[in-house]
Amino acid sequence: MSETQQIAKLGMPKWGLSMTEGTVVQWLVEEGADLSSGDEVVEVESEKINNAVETPASGVLRRRVAKEGEVLPVGGLLGVIAPADVPDSEVDAFVEEFQETFDPAEAAEAGGPEPETVEVGGRRIQYLRMGEGGVPLVLIPGFGGDINIFVFNQEALSEDRAVYALDMPGHGGSEKDVGEGDLDFFVGVVEGFLDEMGVEKAHLAGHSMGGAIAGAFALAHPERVTSLVLLASAGLGEEINADYIEGFIAANRRKEMKNVLQLLFADPDLVTRQLVNDQLQYKRKDGVDEALRAVADKMFPDGKQAGVSDLSGTEVPILAVWGREDAIVPAKHSENLPEHAKVEILEGKGHMVQMEAAGPTNRLIQGFLAGSA
Repeated sequence: MSETQQIAKLGMPKWGLSMTEGTVVQWLVEEGADLSSGDEVVEVESEKINNAVETPASGVLRRRVAKEGEVLPVGGLLGVIAPADVPDSEVDAFVEEFQETFDPAEAAEAGGPEPETVEVGGRRIQYLRMGEGGVPLVLIPGFGGDINIFVFNQEALSEDRAVYALDMPGHGGSEKDVGEGDLDFFVGVVEGFLDEMGVEKAHLAGHSMGGAIAGAFALAHPERVTSLVLLASAGLGEEINADYIEGFIAANRRKEMKNVLQLLFADPDLVTRQLVNDQLQYKRKDGVDEALRAVADKMFPDGKQAGVSDLSGTEVPILAVWGREDAIVPAKHSENLPEHAKVEILEGKGHMVQMEAAGPTNRLIQGFLAGSA
């Protein structure tokens, strides 16, 4: 292998369908630092929240090309990673060639998959598919969430399988009719979606209320579930932060929405203006308030969870990932899982653990799925 081939680009990632650029917030390591693949190198502000960019290869951080505060297009050069014995001249030549040939417009046009829709039970359901082959993985968001809550996860998890992220009825780009709005209704939606996609058996991963849906589906249709991944899952105990549920339904101004969204993260500063604006835009769609109210009344009556499932009898492999600082659904609910479940509690993270700790969460899920196929 030539020296040039040993040089790896640390690039501005594309987190989300509409992301075209990101801001360098803070370098987390100095030039000359030894890195292992997956180490967090630089913090970037995206449309949704700040997140750390991980190194794609082991080596030495030879150049910090982008400066803190600089705005780079998707695909732009953040830094350069190479073994210590690669001459500086090779690294400099790599940077120079990249800067001369990189076309931001071309990188933006390359884009990625776009959301699609399918009719399930007479309702239009929006979904995003990435990857091919393997036992498919279906990602199910929670109350008020949509496919964008998996913005840091779906691509990484689709390296060796097809991964579908769904907008549940009443959410995202799906139809706002939520039927009875109870757990049985949402389980039926997942069943119908799998049927429409021709998927006989899948891994299910659910966040928050999506975890309750995934768990209930596994109880109702164990023959169709290869494994369960529960992310800060509802459905395992009665406790839930009712102030969040009611606050999200009521919020129609920036300050109100920001205060509510900050409950989701251990670090409230992660909530960006764009994230607040996106949620307000969703809330202003016709039928959303009625849909959220109907779901909350059935799923969280009197400020408690109604759809509590006993998973003790299921033999489906289970991975539960929680943030220790979860202010919505307490991490102690993981104690209600069956003994064979693998439980990982991540310190210093909140309810949106798959966003706050995307890299560690992705690696936990990848390792789990590899052993459950």
